[in-house]
Amino acid sequence: MIVSASRRTDIPSYYSEWMANRIKAGFAMTRNPLNPRQVRRVELLPETVECIVLWTKEPAPAYAMLDLLDARGFMYYFQFTLTPYGRGIEPGLRDKAELLREFQRLSRRLGRERVIWRYDPIMFGGEMTPEWHAEHFARMCAGLEGYTDTVYISFADQYRHLPRGLIGEISEETMRYTASLLAPSAREHGMRMRACCERADLSEYGIEPGRCVDGELAARLGGRTVDMRRDTAQREGCHCVRSVDIGAYDTCPRGCVYCYACRSERTLDRNIALCDPRGEFLLGGADGSI
Repeated sequence: MIVSASRRTDIPSYYSEWMANRIKAGFAMTRNPLNPRQVRRVELLPETVECIVLWTKEPAPAYAMLDLLDARGFMYYFQFTLTPYGRGIEPGLRDKAELLREFQRLSRRLGRERVIWRYDPIMFGGEMTPEWHAEHFARMCAGLEGYTDTVYISFADQYRHLPRGLIGEISEETMRYTASLLAPSAREHGMRMRACCERADLSEYGIEPGRCVDGELAARLGGRTVDMRRDTAQREGCHCVRSVDIGAYDTCPRGCVYCYACRSERTLDRNIALCDPRGEFLLGGADGSI
């Protein structure tokens, strides 16, 4: 079993104490976000977990948890999102130069194969043209050379709960043009480029579809057999293998304007107040109540 922690919220940044407590307990409880009364016990033991995929924009609060994972013999790797956007788009993040150094720090600890860079999502509007992205992406590639093997890109989606027109439709032509500008920088700095759930074929630029939850990587890192079946619960175009997510939606306070995982500020405030680092669930109780 691969554990995802988490597509639904930034566990390393905000809930590493909760996860450390669940590692010590040997299990966590999670619920189906479409049916909160459908719950599942997830065993968190080195013999049952082939790999943990940690998703974050700020890993610094999680180092004590990583010490625990290492001591217990878990294998894990990071999907680390790092973009050039300012606080108007990502208000809850510190200076990006500091976060780039944090990426380097994490890579020195784990190795470049276990820290995957996400330049994600790619948004347009105002100064944020394909050329703007190319300039910032090249600068970030230079700063991360030798610290990661792989960079994932994806283009922003206009999710239903976002303000109408915030992102809008991004044409395949714009995707391909932007990819053509970014790809040379990744190659120059020794990184593979992968695309996450994109409808445009970017293979002519050396960008193949990616698997954020990557069974081959998990098997190679851990030296174990991993279930390679595709996760059919994910959206169309996703190539990830099966995993169990232990996070909860509407629990990340960072406030990124493009976020798919936080749909209501009112719900977010209530949920954060209900998140108990001692609880079996990240959010709510065993009866399905939130």
